[in-house]
Formats: sequence, C-alpha cells, structure tokens
Amino acid sequence: MHTVAVLALDGVIPFDLSTPIEVFSRTRLPDGRPGYQIRVCAEKPEIDTGVFTLRAPWGLEGLDGADTIIVPGISTPTDPLAPPVREALRRAAESGTRIASVCVGTFALAATGLLDGMRATTHWIAADMLAATHPDITVDPGVLYVDNGQFLTSAGAAAGLDLCLHMIRSDYGSAVAADSARMSVMPLEREGGQAQFILRDHAPTPRGSLLEPVLNWLQDNLGSELTLADIAARAGTSTRTLIRHFREQTGTTPLQWLHRARIRQAQHLLETTQHSVERIGTQVGFGSPTAFRDRFKRTTGVSPHAYRRSFS
Repeated sequence: MHTVAVLALDGVIPFDLSTPIEVFSRTRLPDGRPGYQIRVCAEKPEIDTGVFTLRAPWGLEGLDGADTIIVPGISTPTDPLAPPVREALRRAAESGTRIASVCVGTFALAATGLLDGMRATTHWIAADMLAATHPDITVDPGVLYVDNGQFLTSAGAAAGLDLCLHMIRSDYGSAVAADSARMSVMPLEREGGQAQFILRDHAPTPRGSLLEPVLNWLQDNLGSELTLADIAARAGTSTRTLIRHFREQTGTTPLQWLHRARIRQAQHLLETTQHSVERIGTQVGFGSPTAFRDRFKRTTGVSPHAYRRSFS
C-alpha cells in the first residue's frame, strides 16, 4: 500500500492539512481495498494551528519510508524552517520520496533547496513573495499545480484537491481518480492550468445561457470540420458578436472552446478504446494526425501515445 505522510508544522492551515488526509484516505481501488495509508507527522507532539491544538501521532520519523510526503501551508509561510524538518525532507528526497506542497507550503519546500532551478507555484497572492524569497525558483502563478516528477507544488486552497487527484491518477489511473473526485464532491472540470490531466468529462456548458444550444451542437459535432463562420451561422449571429458572447459566458473563444472539447473527447477515447491515434484524431475533428498530435501535446503537455500509456 502507498504510504502518504502529511507534515504538520506550527501554524499549519487546517484546510491544507485536511485536504490530502481526506482525499487520500477515501481513495479505494477497484477491488475495494484502500489505496493509501496516511500518517500525520510533526516535529513535536503538539502543533498550534491558531484555532486548535493538534496532537500528531507520528514524529519526523514517520517521514522515513513514506512513498509521498505532503507539506501543507502555514499561516506565516516565510517563517524559518526548523533544521530537523529541513534535514528530514532532504533525507526523504535523497531516498526518492515524492514530495508535494499545498498552497503556501511551497515556501517550506523551497526552504530545503529542493526546488532550486525548478518551476513551482503557490497561492497567487504569495507568488511575488515566493519569487523574491527564492530567486532560484521559476514561479508560475497561473497554474493549479506544477509536477516536476519527484517534486510537486500546488496553488491555493482548492488547488490542493487538483494536485491530490493528479497524484492519484498517476498512481492508480483515471478510473480510481474519478471515483476519488466524486467522493470529494469535486467537479470533473476545472478551468486553467494543468487540470486536464485529471479530467475527461466534456468541457463545461453554461446552463441556461444564450450559448447553451450552440455549445450542445458543437459537442455533438466535434468530428466535423467547423469554422468560426459555421459556428456563428449556427448561433444566428455575426462572428464578432459570437466571440464577444463566448468570452463573456465561457471565458474563452469559440475555436479555443472547440479545441478543448475535442481534446477532452480524445482523452476519453485514448483511455477507453484501442483505436489508433490517427483514427481518434479524425474522430474528434482534426484534419491530420500531425495537427492532432501538436494540439494534444500543447494542451496536455504529453503526446497521445504517452497519455494512453499512463491512463488507459
């Protein structure tokens, strides 16, 4: 069983602490077995969260042998990291343990030096401070999470859920991750960043909006060759008005929405069928295998073949 150690530091943010505990502890494999064993670890027996006192059942020795360590944020993220905690995290990293931070927990992980030379994220409100405090890190405030392989960081609050589901999907596949998302009452579609790695449902339709009929039509015709003029004609409006309504109601353009919906459908087909990549590209409306592969990699960061190997 995969062991997840959640590190509680003084001033730990309760939401950041509880998110990985809840998500991982409720993850079940297809045969009903739990997917993870959880340890809550701390440097000292009692931790002050600011609103209550936490008694951790494990000391720092609980980090040893864990498959994954989660570092939640604390209320004063620039506080110095205690040397025993720094040493424990670096020792775990040397042994190959996966280490992830939630929200401003990136500051504690950064204080170990393990993120130097890497890309990372944190809560947007603290991004400038992280960049100033740790200039060797490339801070990207515009994503939900960043996966560097062994070291992962997430943005604020609910983005910790996205990161946990991403790790579950990496560990056990999309079906287990989707079940964990339902248990967390987590939407299967999250706009922005790398959320597509843990999603496979259709792009969202604003219910009751003026665009709902045309969006439903687009979803039903992903395999057709469609232009902006075709979409505007279906909507009964000019292309300029169509673009304005799309930006107002979906936050994107008609063609970007269409590309995203096609990639969602392609992900579903890659996960659930044995169709060739070329056939799937045609099924979801791309004119050539090269165009499909290019768009898929730009959207997801990986090739269709790599995605299938990971998530089928």
